[in-house]
Amino acid sequence: MSDNNISRRRLLGSVGAAGASGLALGAAGGVVSGATASDDTLAALTAVGSTGVPFHGEHQSGITTPLQARGHLIAFDLAPGAGRSEAVALMRRWSALAAELMAGRPAAEGDTGVALDAGPSSLTLTFGFGRTFFDRTGLMAQRPPELDPLPDFSSDQLDAKRSNGDLWVQIGADDSLVAFHALRAVQKAAGAAARVRWQMNGFNRSPGATDRPMTARNLMGQVDGTRNPKPSEPDFDRRIFVPAKTAHPWMAGGSYAVVRRIRMLLDDWEQLTLKKQEQVIGRRKSDGAPLTGGSETTEIALDKTGPDGRLVVPDNAHARIAAPEQNGGAAMLRRPFSFHDGIAADGTPDAGLLFICWQADPLRGFVPVQRKLDRGDALSPFVRHEASGLFAVPGGPREGEYVGQRLLES
Repeated sequence: MSDNNISRRRLLGSVGAAGASGLALGAAGGVVSGATASDDTLAALTAVGSTGVPFHGEHQSGITTPLQARGHLIAFDLAPGAGRSEAVALMRRWSALAAELMAGRPAAEGDTGVALDAGPSSLTLTFGFGRTFFDRTGLMAQRPPELDPLPDFSSDQLDAKRSNGDLWVQIGADDSLVAFHALRAVQKAAGAAARVRWQMNGFNRSPGATDRPMTARNLMGQVDGTRNPKPSEPDFDRRIFVPAKTAHPWMAGGSYAVVRRIRMLLDDWEQLTLKKQEQVIGRRKSDGAPLTGGSETTEIALDKTGPDGRLVVPDNAHARIAAPEQNGGAAMLRRPFSFHDGIAADGTPDAGLLFICWQADPLRGFVPVQRKLDRGDALSPFVRHEASGLFAVPGGPREGEYVGQRLLES
């Protein structure tokens, strides 16, 4: 047995003693950080590290998994001359790797040791196929129409080198080293079969940073994700996941991911008064409640007017335009990461949102909402869409399967 395995197993054994109490502490926001070695601190730290997400299942992980503190997105193109057989071997390697890492075990070969002493830390790896993947593998007949190119939007300033790709991998974890370890392992396992097209890094609030579970905030300081569909809603699966009866059975239980790198023009945004910021969004900045009153989860009274006879939520407010009832019920599960890639040459922060949304059909989820936003969203002057991708993410693998097996062996 290698030292790597001994180290990881000792840790996983120790966190088992923390059990439910440790996990409850993390969920309640009481995680302690620091370098002290007291028993209480150790238990709190292992509460984050001990949380694991299953690799096998009806759906891939990283879709309904709670937001993680660190994320990496990476797209690959198959290497020149590589085709279906190389893609099969690659997906086998990646799937075996993901199963090990998500269980908190080191990579089977050539592990770098970056994640030694850490548990799985809610690590997830999610795999998707871009439109061009089907051309490269001779599977055009299996390409679903939901992968048709997204329409052009007037506010797009897309960088083709940072958009699309044959293959896409989303990595999330609650520990930065665990996430980086997975990113490096995925890149190394690609071998000669695929080359990196683009890669992006993101983050969210860490578990335990608030005194209770709360909706995340973005870099504009806004509560972001209030109107997300909830798995408890009766029509959640219908909106987010491809049904069992579909023209492309390999996508049953899967979903479609729209990925957008959205630069936030923070210097301009931060010059606005608090009142103006709230009017642009249509919600209070303090708690995410609609300007029409109530709490974060209160429905927006879209027709409510003030003493001056004007709409309380302006007609171009982001929350109004994006509301499902304003878009024929169009819904998508938004699961983003924030990003900050340093300071640009003009002195402004290169920062914003790695927007990722999930839906059973992007032409009924993302597209109608984005078209509406494109025509008059008050937030548009403060954001810039710089990269874009659309990927078919098949259902989760069964025991003994690899991701995409039902497509590649069809």
